[in-house]
Amino acid sequence: MDTIELIKLAGQGNHKAREEIITKNMALVWSIVRRFSNRGYEPEDLFQIGCIGLVKAVDKFDLSFDVKFSTYAVPMIIGEIKRFIRDDGLVKVSRSIKENSIKISHAKEAIMHRENREATVNEIAEMTGLSVEDVIIAADAAVPVESIYNTVYQSDGEDIYVIDRLSVTGESEKIINHLLLDKLISELAENERFLIKMRYFQDKTQAQVAELLGISQVQVSRMEKKVLLKMRKCAACE
Repeated sequence: MDTIELIKLAGQGNHKAREEIITKNMALVWSIVRRFSNRGYEPEDLFQIGCIGLVKAVDKFDLSFDVKFSTYAVPMIIGEIKRFIRDDGLVKVSRSIKENSIKISHAKEAIMHRENREATVNEIAEMTGLSVEDVIIAADAAVPVESIYNTVYQSDGEDIYVIDRLSVTGESEKIINHLLLDKLISELAENERFLIKMRYFQDKTQAQVAELLGISQVQVSRMEKKVLLKMRKCAACE
C-alpha cells in the first residue's frame, strides 16, 4: 500500500496505518539527523526528536497540498530538531564553529573600521587564519532560524504552527514551493549554497560573488549553471 493510501487510513483513525507510515520513513529521519552531526548531540537523541517531527507530519499532512509526503515531512522533521537544539534563538553549533564565528565577527569589524566597507570572505579568511570554507560554514551557522513550523501559540497543550494558520489557497502553494526550495538548497554543498544565497537572495552579481569566493567570474558562471541544473533535476524527482 502506498503512502497516500496509508495517510488516508491514518486520518480515519487507523493506528496500524499510522505506524506503518512512520516505520517506512525512519530512513528519512536518519538522513536528516546526519545533517546535524558535530553539533554536540548524540545521533540517537536527535533521531528520537526527529521522529516526533515525523509523527506531527503524518498527523498534519493535507492531501490537498498535492506534494509528496516526504517533501512536507522533511522541513517538519528539521524544524523539530532545530527547536530542540536552539540556543537563545539560534541553532546550537559546535564550540569550534562558535569560536570561529567570534573570530569572524572581530575580523569584520576591523576591516570595516580600516577600509570603511564590508569585508570579503577571502579577507576574513586571511585575517583569521581560517579556510574560506570554514568562514562560510561559521557565517551560515550564525543565521537565525526561521520556519513556518515555529510555534505561534499553544491550544490545549498542543503546539499551533504558522502553517496551521494558512488556508489551502494559492498562498499555500507558495509556501510548499518555498519548502521545496529550502530542501533543495539545504542539500547543496557549502560553496554551492553560498553561491545561490549570494546570487538569488542577496542580489549579488557574478563578479561580486567571484570576488567573495576568490575565483574568476567565468568559474562562478560555470558553477552557477551546474548547481541550477542539479537543483532542477532534484526538483523533478520530488
